[in-house]
Amino acid sequence: MREFIVEADGGSRGNPGPAGYGAVVTDAATGQVLAERSEYLGVVTNNVAEYRGLLAGLRAAYELDPTASVHVRMDSKLVVEQMSGRWKIKHPDMKPLAMEASRVFPPERVTYEWIPRERNKHADRLANEAMDAGAEGTPTGTPVPKTAEADVRAARAEADVRASRAEADVRAAKTVATPGWAPADMGAPATFVLLRHGETALTPQKRFSGSGGNDPALSEIGREQAELVAEALARRGTIQAIVASPLARTRETAQAVAKRLGLEVTLEEGLRETDFGAWEGLTFGEVRERYPDDLNAWLADPGARPTGDGESFAETATRIAATRDKLVAAYAGRTVLLVSHVTPIKTFIRLALGAPPESLFRMELSAASLSAVAYYADGNASVRLFNDTSHLR
Repeated sequence: MREFIVEADGGSRGNPGPAGYGAVVTDAATGQVLAERSEYLGVVTNNVAEYRGLLAGLRAAYELDPTASVHVRMDSKLVVEQMSGRWKIKHPDMKPLAMEASRVFPPERVTYEWIPRERNKHADRLANEAMDAGAEGTPTGTPVPKTAEADVRAARAEADVRASRAEADVRAAKTVATPGWAPADMGAPATFVLLRHGETALTPQKRFSGSGGNDPALSEIGREQAELVAEALARRGTIQAIVASPLARTRETAQAVAKRLGLEVTLEEGLRETDFGAWEGLTFGEVRERYPDDLNAWLADPGARPTGDGESFAETATRIAATRDKLVAAYAGRTVLLVSHVTPIKTFIRLALGAPPESLFRMELSAASLSAVAYYADGNASVRLFNDTSHLR
């Protein structure tokens, strides 16, 4: 069986910005270059350009010999890990491209290898030439003449791209400490700053207060807490959007922050608190006294519902996971304030950590506290902050 080597690369000057890809197919036995592909893509992200380069390289190899085996070499760890099946693919722009790439050859005939950028110069040069061609108005896919002037432009563009990637590596290294990841390839994460609403009259008494109660407003202390957290977030200056549960206490807290930051509040039903059924407004002791069997079942089984057909923790987790995926797609690369409640915020943290359901009972989440989770393009999450109340002191 004939074997091809496919080397592919993609770049975006701005991420997203003007982008292009390059791909080279060589004979594995002789090292002879058999095909080159490059194209200017317009404005897309770096990761999309990488996938488009992979797809072009695989298609070129298929045109040469559809029965061949292919070894892919790329400097994008994200693409290599995702196509190898070790990382999940959740980003809506990359998922269809990955599916297309997996269909060109039978999966058992394609292998993937990550290589350093300096070993991917041929494909990198083609990608930069494509981006130069796009900047000059040359039709996409048209080869750029290999003149000295074009070589100088490509070298400058390559230096710019590498400098941009190096800067992204430094920024990501400050926030992601997991060995083996390639933060620059994953791009900027969607970061959710999770704010629990301020106190209501029920909060100090530790009464169940979910979606099925009387929807209490903030107390005077709760309003003071909302102003303090608004001031703290204004000082940080990182929030780009605000999304809140539709309940009164979260809307009021969100509006205090929005007024200070000059932003609008978007309501999201998926961020509402769990419905505690007949337990709404009761203390834990009162529930134990009135519904001991139901409470014991609820404490032991995440699928058990509170008395009166409330919402189980398992149902809440399903809702929060769907809401998370929706918001990650909508706010990719941005920092968003999510104003929610105890159970949803604990569930965001639990899911990010891969912790068991019983961990919900082992977390303390104070009124008007801040937590934060970053979500990367490969589906991984990084918990950066939990139950911070320093702004209230």
